Amino acid sequence: MSFIGAGPGAADLITLRGARRIAEADVVVWAASLVAPECVTEHARPGAELVDSSQIAHEDVLALYRRAADEGLRIARVHSGDPSLWGAVQEQYDAAEEIGLDVEIVPGVSAFGAAAAVAGRELTIPEVAQSVVLTRLEGGKTPMPPGEKLREFARHGTTMAIFLSAARSAQMVAELRAGGYAEDIPVVVAYRTSWPDELTLRCRLDEVEAVCKRHKLWRHTLFLVGPALGASGTRSHLYHPGHFHTFRKPDKAARQALRAARAASRPAP
Repeated sequence: MSFIGAGPGAADLITLRGARRIAEADVVVWAASLVAPECVTEHARPGAELVDSSQIAHEDVLALYRRAADEGLRIARVHSGDPSLWGAVQEQYDAAEEIGLDVEIVPGVSAFGAAAAVAGRELTIPEVAQSVVLTRLEGGKTPMPPGEKLREFARHGTTMAIFLSAARSAQMVAELRAGGYAEDIPVVVAYRTSWPDELTLRCRLDEVEAVCKRHKLWRHTLFLVGPALGASGTRSHLYHPGHFHTFRKPDKAARQALRAARAASRPAP
């Protein structure tokens, strides 16, 4: 059995391995409400059983897994995005193992990476942001663990990818402000990235609520927030002629210049 990340929407963003596992499957279970039909129909073999999981309950899906185990069938369970993020995959994975199936997870392109790509942004700009926080606003259907508050994550001041929060954008903005983000911090608002009706908007933090209301963005919207979204690229030391690694020797003069620049940038003792 394979749990497969279909990617953020566009059918051609599924991985080669994911497409191959769908082609090998006797039964393909997928959520038609979240996964582009082409992700399944373009790869499933003729005669494969296709099951729309959006129409059935978890218990019905487990019954399919048991039948697959009893009949020796290959089964592909197709999730949107990457199964490791808000994919409800762990309970299914554990149940499939208990049933006796050999299980694997095939990763997929996550929406936060796809949104950054469409916006033309790197999320980790040297000397600006070197971390990315993936989270969601507390207070939704799934309780947040103690200590995982949006404002607490915001105190780091780095790049954040905020999922599942568009319906409460005012509360989200208030939490980010409380965590220390300035009113003019750049935000990318990404709706259904890579789908035919995708919408990518750039604004400031103090404009987010109005943008969501204007475009009626209540679902399927991801927010990228942080200073890296407005920063220019800086010279990478990795590709500097004075930098060396296993496969490349440094230019001596460039190496001396790089060392001098690093020493000059250090704070005085």
